[in-house]
Amino acid sequence: MQSENPLIADFVKVANSAAGTFAGMTREARESARERVKEAMGGMDFVAREEFDTVKMMAAKAREENAALSARLDALEAQMAPAKKAPAKKTAKK
Repeated sequence: MQSENPLIADFVKVANSAAGTFAGMTREARESARERVKEAMGGMDFVAREEFDTVKMMAAKAREENAALSARLDALEAQMAPAKKAPAKKTAKK
């Protein structure tokens, strides 16, 4: 059942237009704020997540290699230790 009253029809048209305008203003404000934040953060030295993860993996690999080399060095030092432990005896002259 539709009203034949032109005043109500005009009011509905104005309300719909206002709602559409308000939605558009909200959308524009959101995009503007997003753009300003992007510009502000663009000047800072932030790192992309992919780059961070790559460097993190490189550091983990370097730590593993460092531990392996440390263990290898300890083994080599252990092999060399018996040769250094037995010094030649010096005879004392009187």
